[in-house]
Amino acid sequence: MDAIHEWLLTGPAWVRYRTRRDLLGTPETDAQTQADRAAMLQDPAVLDLLQGVADWPGSVLKRHNDAAHPLHLLAFLCELGLNATDAPMQLVSERIFASWGVDGIPEMLYKIAPGYGGSGENQNAWMLCDAPLVLYALTRMGLGQDQRVLAARHALVQFVRANGWPCCVAAQLGKFRGPGRKDDPCPYATLLMVRLLKEETQPQESAALQTGVDTLLDFWEVRREKKMYLFGIGSNFQKLKAPLVWFDLLHVADTLSQVPAAVQDERFQEMARNLAAKADQNQRFTAESVYLSWKNWDFGQKKTPSYWITCLIHIILRRLQG
Repeated sequence: MDAIHEWLLTGPAWVRYRTRRDLLGTPETDAQTQADRAAMLQDPAVLDLLQGVADWPGSVLKRHNDAAHPLHLLAFLCELGLNATDAPMQLVSERIFASWGVDGIPEMLYKIAPGYGGSGENQNAWMLCDAPLVLYALTRMGLGQDQRVLAARHALVQFVRANGWPCCVAAQLGKFRGPGRKDDPCPYATLLMVRLLKEETQPQESAALQTGVDTLLDFWEVRREKKMYLFGIGSNFQKLKAPLVWFDLLHVADTLSQVPAAVQDERFQEMARNLAAKADQNQRFTAESVYLSWKNWDFGQKKTPSYWITCLIHIILRRLQG
């Protein structure tokens, strides 16, 4: 066993579990893998996250990079490996399905001022920078073949354009649109759609998925020349940061590394080299930026290597090897 794998297996239960499953290829039925998963489900930090999503959809979603919002807590729980067979997640999934809109797309709770196209009151709605993430979480939970999920995926795919996904919102939000040129794609919405569509890709989704991949890679190629919807690929983008909340290198690389066509692209391989170059002499990685709401996690500080970020990057690099 490689030294880096040995080190990762000294980490928290969720890191040990993902290391065994994704780096060592250990089957789910393996006794030690099952023990690590059981320990993960009882870890106080994970239990806190489960408590945070229990009253879904939770508080008003004021900004999509709010790392403490239940939307991102849910996505992270699914990244760790929790699914709908785990009792707390089953209850959350039921609450999510209860939040489905009349147009067949899952909704969040918003309060948008009239000056920005909203009503000024709390209202249920969706945007293309949250609905795909909800569907992604449900799919990771093992509910991807539920007809409601499939129908919602199909509805969101229809918004794709030749240059990716634009800023789109539910009809009840009227003319609300993010700060950017109408003809530009939204990099974050496109990233979330690729993150969704790479999971259990349907044949009719392949072209849209490739369009999204091309959009992200094209943006990387012209990163020194332009921004779209205020998103740029500069020094902040390059900083290692977890969990995967916003439009940054680790989020984009992890997503694209799961699409075979992207892995073969030289532009993605350049991204991967940028990631790999951040390792220390022991092939460990340290957070370069943090979300304060996650300060108690190993990636919530910038002084010592993070088990989770190290695990995630080694998983990404392993995907390049086929």
